[in-house]
Amino acid sequence: MELIIVTGMSGAGKSLASKALEDIGYYCVDNMPPALMPPFLQLCSQSSQPLSRIALVTDVRAGTLFEELQAVLPLLTDAVDVCQVLFLDCNTEVLRRRFKESRRTHPLASAECPIEQALAQERQLLAPLFEMADYRIDTTYLNSAQLKSRISDFFRDEPDTEMKVQIMSFGFKYGYPAEADIMLDVRCLPNPYYVEELRPLTGMDKAVQDYVLDNPDATLFLARLQSLLSHLLPLYQKEGRSQLVIAIGCTGGKHRSVTMVNELAKAFPDRRLLVFHRDMGRE
Repeated sequence: MELIIVTGMSGAGKSLASKALEDIGYYCVDNMPPALMPPFLQLCSQSSQPLSRIALVTDVRAGTLFEELQAVLPLLTDAVDVCQVLFLDCNTEVLRRRFKESRRTHPLASAECPIEQALAQERQLLAPLFEMADYRIDTTYLNSAQLKSRISDFFRDEPDTEMKVQIMSFGFKYGYPAEADIMLDVRCLPNPYYVEELRPLTGMDKAVQDYVLDNPDATLFLARLQSLLSHLLPLYQKEGRSQLVIAIGCTGGKHRSVTMVNELAKAFPDRRLLVFHRDMGRE
C-alpha cells in the first residue's frame, strides 16, 4: 500500500492536489484528523478489495487534532509499504489575496485574529512538517493546470526507490521558486530579449537555442553543471531524498533559462528528469 499525506498552507491548493491525485488512481480523503488515520488504513487493508494507493489530506482545519500528525506519522510509516508527505506552500501575500477574492474564512482567523496573523500562526505551526516533507510544491506562481501537471509527474508512476529530479526554468522578475534545492542564475549570459526577432520566441525555438548556445560561456556553464550534478545526484540519492528540485533562472524565464534546462535534461539520458518551465508562457 502506498500512502501520501497531503498537507500545507490553507489556500495553497490542497483540494486541487487531491483531485489531481484522484485522476491518477489514488483514493483520496479530505480533512482527516491524524488520530483516525491508523484505523482507517487498517480498515482499508482488511477490505475484500484492498486499496493500493491512498492520499489523506489533513491541515489546521482539524484544530488541535492536527497537532497529533507528527506523532502519528511513525505509525503510518509502519502500516504501509510507502509513506510520503506532500507539502503545498504559497507566498503569504498571495494567500491573503486568495482568501479575499474567494470570500472564504481562514480556519485560524477570527475577529481577534485577522488573516495576516492567522497565516503567520499557521506557517509557524506547519514549519516542522515543511522541513520533513518528501515533496514540496510552491503554488504561488502556478495555475491549476500547472499544479495538476506537477502532481502527475511526481506520483503517476508506481513507487520506486529512484529519487525524482525536477529541473525548472523561472524568471527572477516573477519571484524565485521557494521549493528549489539548488538554484542557478544564468542572467550572466547574453539575453535574446534584446534581439528584436528573438524577443517573441522562447527557449523552445531553435533560433533562441542557437543564440544562447553559440556563446562559449553557455557551453562551459553546461559542461561544468553536468559534471557537478553527476557527482551530486548519487549523493542526494544515498541520503534518501525522494525529490530534488534544480531551478535555473533568467530575467523573464522565457529564453536563456528554458534553453539551459532543456539542454541539461538531454545530458542525463539514463535518468528521467522532470522538466517544468514555470514562466515561459507569461507575457
